[in-house]
Amino acid sequence: MSQSQTQNESNVSKLDPNWRNDALDLGLDYGMQTIAVRAGQHRTDEGEHSEAIFTTSSYVYTSAADAAAHFNGDKTGNVYSRHTNPSVRTFERRLAALENGERAVATASGMGAILTMCLAYLKAGDHLLAANQLFGSSIGLFNNYMAKFDVEVSYVDCFDNDAWAKAVQPNTKVIYCESPSNPLAQICDIEYLSKLCKANDILLVVDNCFATPALQRPLDLGADVVIHSATKYLDGQGRVLGGALVGSDALMQEAFTVVRSGGISMSPFNAWVFTKGLETLKLRMQAHCQNANQVADFLVNHPNVSTVHFSGLSDHPAHELATHQHHMKGGYGAIMGFEVKPSASLDSKAAAWHVIDSTQMVSITNNLGDAKTTITHPATTTHFRLTAEARAEAGVKDGLIRLSVGLEDVEDIIKDLARGLDSL
Repeated sequence: MSQSQTQNESNVSKLDPNWRNDALDLGLDYGMQTIAVRAGQHRTDEGEHSEAIFTTSSYVYTSAADAAAHFNGDKTGNVYSRHTNPSVRTFERRLAALENGERAVATASGMGAILTMCLAYLKAGDHLLAANQLFGSSIGLFNNYMAKFDVEVSYVDCFDNDAWAKAVQPNTKVIYCESPSNPLAQICDIEYLSKLCKANDILLVVDNCFATPALQRPLDLGADVVIHSATKYLDGQGRVLGGALVGSDALMQEAFTVVRSGGISMSPFNAWVFTKGLETLKLRMQAHCQNANQVADFLVNHPNVSTVHFSGLSDHPAHELATHQHHMKGGYGAIMGFEVKPSASLDSKAAAWHVIDSTQMVSITNNLGDAKTTITHPATTTHFRLTAEARAEAGVKDGLIRLSVGLEDVEDIIKDLARGLDSL
């Protein structure tokens, strides 16, 4: 045996076999769909073709010294499934590759990912600057809990670049936005925010849940951290809960230590579901977007709809920005808000509820990003805990309906929405 062979085998032996390089060499510049199907997998000695599910809480070592080496970091391998699990690691590596990030950290839910971000990058005395247009639970987390620990929080209109710049303070450490946002699918200028953050030593965190890496890669546009509620499109069928952060290895190490210590962990089974979901993400998003474009055209031309919030419409104020930031041609996402006109006998809220209740196929649920089209009334569901003033600032009116366009025949989606709209 040559000296080089001995040295190479010695290096490899420091790693458990399932921690070696990906089965797919990402240095060969594969396309997104290939990465979505194959990246991140580590085959075991069983030679399985599909990714395995490692439903184990702990791991066995060859000796006390081997266990100690794993725990103190001398040997890289699995320690405890709260923070090292092969199924979770496969999902993390695949998602990181899709987002063009160095590393991902998986969490138990999308809100778990946002909490992890807060705990990793903010401390007492810091300032968090966020967009007005956010998921209601995100605002609740910031206002009720981060403020409780002396993190200052303020909000600006996501469209207003001047407002972002004016709101920056000496203690601003994180700028946080959703793009597209919930529930109005509004668009932030990520490149502008990136420049603003870099000039002021601020982290830019972008929730990419609605677009997914199939449409948009915020890291490529200058963001530092990407947030996902994997529960939505990454799964795509409304089966399990999960979240993730993606970014540089250094930033993700900070997030990892929060998950390790705080137990905000993704389960192995859920990670396996998300990994399989990623295989069809790009194909599903293409179909979602095609359906959404047609539904938006129907809604914008309906006489009982006053406003459609969807950047795919050519007259939307952020249409050009969305076209620039979304790399999939014709892909503007599949979430939209539309405002229903009150009738002679129904006020705005009652009219919105009438449209929702008149559907026969569309699911009345607060989840989104599902193969099934879903519909909800944000003012009384996802944003009901906000004050009336906060809802107004976020643009959540009583007549607003949020629609997540699914993968059914688009003619059937339109027909179901028309039942209520036509009868107002």
